[in-house]
Parts: sequence; structure tokens; C-alpha cells
Amino acid sequence: MYDRILLPTDGSDASNRAVEEAIGLAEATGAELHVLFVVEDIPYAPEMMDDEVEARLRKIGEDALEEIRTRADKAGVEVVTDLEEGAPHTAILGYADEADIDAIVMGTHGRSGLDRYLLGSVTERIVRTADVPVLTVRMSSEG
Repeated sequence: MYDRILLPTDGSDASNRAVEEAIGLAEATGAELHVLFVVEDIPYAPEMMDDEVEARLRKIGEDALEEIRTRADKAGVEVVTDLEEGAPHTAILGYADEADIDAIVMGTHGRSGLDRYLLGSVTERIVRTADVPVLTVRMSSEG
């Protein structure tokens, strides 16, 4: 059914339920789990993205990818991780196409803030435009 499942992550605590769901689905189907963290460009103020901010975002991404890799390894799930730069929805859809992904698992929300209100939900954009099934995992109202 699924050979390659994509789990986009933003490293937030809210994404834990989506991580559990993706690992469980990959384990149940024998699929390879691809985990993607996108270092987001700031489209409304590119001059604000200095090296220090970018380095911090990369560190958050690397830590998130490593944590998910550890969890997937414990479950016996083969995992591929990647860190990319760009607009999250564009990077996620591009990765899904390039890696021949069969399904995407992601939370209904992750980070919040001004960009969420200005640009809309990344998950919503993925659901509307992905060429593969998208499993959305409702995040609990806690943490």
C-alpha cells in the first residue's frame, strides 16, 4: 500500500502525535519513513534572516530530525531525513514528488504566529494541492 511515507516536521511539541502516527503507519505497512524539516524563508523580510537566525533554525531542525530518527529506529522503521530551505509547502510538495512519496502524514497545526495568519496553514495548502493522500493528525489542545 505505502512504500514511502513523508513526515514533515517543524520541531514543535505539538507535532508529537503526528510523529507517533507516521511511525506507526510506516511500521504497519513496512514503509520507509522520510522526515523533512524546512528552514523557512521569511518572505516579508528577507533582510532579517541573518546567519545567526538561520543557524538556530538549522539546529532546531537537526535536533528534531535526530529525535524522530531515534524513535523510528526503536520501532524498527527505516528512516531517511532531510533538511531543506524555502517555503514549507513548496519544499514539502517538491520533496514528495522527487522522493516518489506515497502518503504524507502531518499535524493540523504546528507553529503559530504572524506567518500563519498571513500565509495560511501549511497543512491546508498540502491537503489542497498534494498528489498523494494526506493523513492529518489533530493536535491535542495541550502543549
